[in-house]
Amino acid sequence: MMPTHRVQDMMRLMAGRIRDIADSLSDQEIEQLVEEILHARRVYVMGAGRSGLVAKAFAMRLMHLGLSSFVVGETITPAKSQDDLVVVFSGSGKTKTVADIAETVKEIGGRVALITSNGDSRIGKIADVIVIIEHQRDHVKDEGAEFEIRQMMGEHKSFAPLGTLFETAAMVFADAVISRLMEITKTDEKELKNRHANIE
Repeated sequence: MMPTHRVQDMMRLMAGRIRDIADSLSDQEIEQLVEEILHARRVYVMGAGRSGLVAKAFAMRLMHLGLSSFVVGETITPAKSQDDLVVVFSGSGKTKTVADIAETVKEIGGRVALITSNGDSRIGKIADVIVIIEHQRDHVKDEGAEFEIRQMMGEHKSFAPLGTLFETAAMVFADAVISRLMEITKTDEKELKNRHANIE
């Protein structure tokens, strides 16, 4: 019989792993990402599955910050120009639908920033900026469709469902980037609240 763990214990274990991930992040990679965001005319974000939800949350925070942000694939997303940046959240860096779009962005002269745990990937090979979020995957194969299927099935070998650590760490990282951008742009929390949705 497998040992049981309290939910609080699992949260502490995840928090400890995220702390380790934070310690492993590259200052240079982060500063490159921040600079790209600050100099972009508009910021587009994208990701698939749970990574897509992290991307949408990041786009919302960018909007709260007063930046022009859009989610790739939404009906109101405008045509992209060369002055725009696309930020991709992808643990594997190989998800076919996301990689196809990233390659299209490069073909039209756009810039791509990748948040991933796999820099040596299809998207990683074309990205202008890469932030590597390391975590223990127990050496799970993450090749394309198999990675997506395993995510949907919830198969896992570690203490958390497959992909959880990347996506949770990516969410914390994205909010930390927003905090850094708030400092640089001297935006206070009141300004963010003024841009928060008031008809939901």
